[in-house]
Amino acid sequence: MTEYSKMQNGMIYDCFDKQIAEEQARSHRLCEEYNRTLYDEDEKRTEILKQLFETDGFEGYRAMERPIFIDNAKEIEIGSNFYSNVYFTYIGGCPVKIGDNVFVGPFCTLATGIHSLIPEERRIQYDANGAAHDYEYGRLISIGNDVWIASNVTICGGVSIGDGAVIGAGSVVTRDIPPMVLAAGNPCRVIREITSDDSIRFKARPCSK
Repeated sequence: MTEYSKMQNGMIYDCFDKQIAEEQARSHRLCEEYNRTLYDEDEKRTEILKQLFETDGFEGYRAMERPIFIDNAKEIEIGSNFYSNVYFTYIGGCPVKIGDNVFVGPFCTLATGIHSLIPEERRIQYDANGAAHDYEYGRLISIGNDVWIASNVTICGGVSIGDGAVIGAGSVVTRDIPPMVLAAGNPCRVIREITSDDSIRFKARPCSK
């Protein structure tokens, strides 16, 4: 089994592996190219995203404000009608699956990689030939349909967020979040269910001066 396959399956792998490094370099280069585009270069940005995610087209609306950082674009699956605000970050280590109609606020991070708590295991190691190795593992992140992730949220590896959930600003999500709830905090926890009383019709009001 290759180191890349080990990574995809949540096993301990060497993140200095050549195949992984090549895909990271490809993703990083395309992210840098994307981040250099001008505001009105919509077609150019779309073409770069097609290259980044290796797809001929997108179903429905997709937009990612600049800048973005995608560590390994082959391992992130994004549904239709996706929107992310500035500084959307995905740190590789295991795949991420994102459903349809997901909104992501500014400065949000999906971090699937996990290092050992043991210092000796966490250190960069060298083999008999002097080559460096760095061992870690990752856990899948799964985000359902119709999820809203507010600003400055970090989602850790191994977390599943249910359909229709809302994650409040500044949250650090370390455990699963069920569907149709408002959850927030560090660590993130369920605050309450979302009901028809949360309709925008009841919440919107003129701004005070």
